[in-house]
Amino acid sequence: MRDDEPTRAARLLDAQAKAERLFSEIEVRGLVAPGEGERAVSDRIRDLANELFGTTRHWHKRIVRSGPNTLKPYKENPPDRAIGADDIVFADFGPIFEEYEADFGRTFVLGDDPVKHRLRDDLPTIFAAGKHFFEDDPEITGKRLHAEVERLAAESGWELGGWHAGHLVGEFPHEKIDGADVESYITADNDTPLRRTDKVGRRCHWILEIHLIDRERGFGGFYEELLTL
Repeated sequence: MRDDEPTRAARLLDAQAKAERLFSEIEVRGLVAPGEGERAVSDRIRDLANELFGTTRHWHKRIVRSGPNTLKPYKENPPDRAIGADDIVFADFGPIFEEYEADFGRTFVLGDDPVKHRLRDDLPTIFAAGKHFFEDDPEITGKRLHAEVERLAAESGWELGGWHAGHLVGEFPHEKIDGADVESYITADNDTPLRRTDKVGRRCHWILEIHLIDRERGFGGFYEELLTL
């Protein structure tokens, strides 16, 4: 039996709260540190999720990227890199908590580079503005929200680093069901309303992801969480 809508919403929010606590512990424990390899940090975060919540599965590949690797979109697989003393680093994880997916991303800055700090600080600001834009338009499409996120990025002096700005999220395994459909993404090609039901009649819930890059300086940053709750 499928969960009703209030239960689905509560379980998605609970999954996100667990992911938020996981990322808080990443900072507390200093897992993102100079000299550490990206894959080693990713493995430590995986082990921390297991320690804190018994989580052993992730619905998408675990991502920790630093320096020039932060320019790369999700689908690419740059070679492992050691984190530098003045690097910018982002982590993007999709842990599964009790069969519900979280998708959570945050950016960490090592050192005092003011541009990297500005990028990190702009990420939640642009996320919040994008969410406000979504909330103000009951008929908003993926195309319209993507265009607004792109505008907000440019207004702040950044580019978007990928072809989409978010996707559906829900009960595992949503990616295998919807992953090939443009209607499953917040992208310039998606003219369908984001507020709709899926193929089995459930309310669609969305992740908003903000990947900002500075191509000239050779780095980027990332921020994502639930859009619709």
